[in-house]
Amino acid sequence: MTSQAKNFILSLVVAIAIVLIPSQYFPLAQLSVIEQRVMALFVFAAMLWVLEPIPIYATSILIIVLELLTISTSGINILIDNQGDHFGELIAYKDIMGTFASPIILLFLGGFFLAMASTKYRLDQGLAKVLLKPFGTRPKMIMLGLMIITAVFSMFMSNTATTAMMLAILAPVLTCFDEKDPGRIAFALSIPFAANIGGIGTPIGTPPNALALKYLTDENNIGFGEWMAFGVPFVIVLLAVAWFLLLKFFPPKAEHLALEIKGKFMTSRKAIIVYVTFGLTILLWLFDFVHGMNSYTVAMIPVAVFLAFGIITKEDLKKMSWDVLWLVSGGIALGLGLEKSGLAAHLVNSIPFDQYAPVLIVAMAAILATIMANFMSNTATANLLLPIITAVGVSVMSLEALGGAKMLILATTLAASLGMSLPISTPPNALAHATGMIESRHMSKVGVTLAIVGLVLIGILMYVLNKVNFL
Repeated sequence: MTSQAKNFILSLVVAIAIVLIPSQYFPLAQLSVIEQRVMALFVFAAMLWVLEPIPIYATSILIIVLELLTISTSGINILIDNQGDHFGELIAYKDIMGTFASPIILLFLGGFFLAMASTKYRLDQGLAKVLLKPFGTRPKMIMLGLMIITAVFSMFMSNTATTAMMLAILAPVLTCFDEKDPGRIAFALSIPFAANIGGIGTPIGTPPNALALKYLTDENNIGFGEWMAFGVPFVIVLLAVAWFLLLKFFPPKAEHLALEIKGKFMTSRKAIIVYVTFGLTILLWLFDFVHGMNSYTVAMIPVAVFLAFGIITKEDLKKMSWDVLWLVSGGIALGLGLEKSGLAAHLVNSIPFDQYAPVLIVAMAAILATIMANFMSNTATANLLLPIITAVGVSVMSLEALGGAKMLILATTLAASLGMSLPISTPPNALAHATGMIESRHMSKVGVTLAIVGLVLIGILMYVLNKVNFL
């Protein structure tokens, strides 16, 4: 039996055990049958996302199916027939299935279309070539330029796609270094760190940000431009820290580099449509307070335009990252189960958070998110933590002075993006490690330091946002 099979069976056995254990043995008073099943699904998902016996997107689909079978209004008869006062409320099957078409999913879809079109019509290479010119030939300035461009692309494109593209651009640069020059390590690390950091800047930059929007509703709602108003400054500061750390730990010996990037802007009709649509979409996202359309509606514009003009074809659609959409939808479904069943609120109410200092609650949530994100995907971390964190933010009155649920959700979400100390932490890290130019210890050396600095910066950012009455 393979280790993957053993891990899957172990996860399943633990989940089944949670379902079968009598409810009185749990430290939760009057735990309903539905809540107990949701708890089992939560633990099952957590173990599968951590151990990865099956792909993480497959875990998300599995969770959605199990929710439909066991806790939905269209589940298996023997499992959903009311069995007493403590059975709990079933969740509407349409709500669970609706996670596949959540506005968050459509926001990501729009981002994928922009990324694919910009790569297909060489917008990325053209911008890289133009934007790197001002940085000259000094290694540290070229690295800064690469990091800025990577971070900017990561705000609107998949971090993974951005890293793959920028590593291809970086390849000829690294040939200019001597084999033993520490600068090679610095340059190889600069791309994944910049991609991870850049994603923090916009709601579509990384899945945890998009997931956070699911919980930032009504009076806690944050627009695309509003997110960038604090996200971009945070990215700039953290990017500068990363640049400094890389130069400190791995100083380049070479004094000058001859940089050549192939590729230029295309001038075909379709290319012009891509460039205009890309710029227009970003402007509409930034100025949503002017035109009134939310970011989800705007995200559908490039989808419609690129399909209507044949810019994205049927073959292109087959290459799109549908697995990411499934992963996010599974996280939304898990959050839905925790919320609608009442388990999230039940868990929060059972812990005396009111006895803890509000600053300590925020610090614990952020540190936990960072630690978890180092050993599992930041998306899975957000999927697991945000439903509970939201319930904590709503129920603990002492947090209101710091910004309430809005602040706690933001702090946890940003902290989840700081998990980048290991090759397994993020896809950009894995891609960079696969080049063979860096070792895990190199990544950890910078990643751990960056995470500590990042947590301090999150604390400062939350303080500032509260002072300006944003929270």
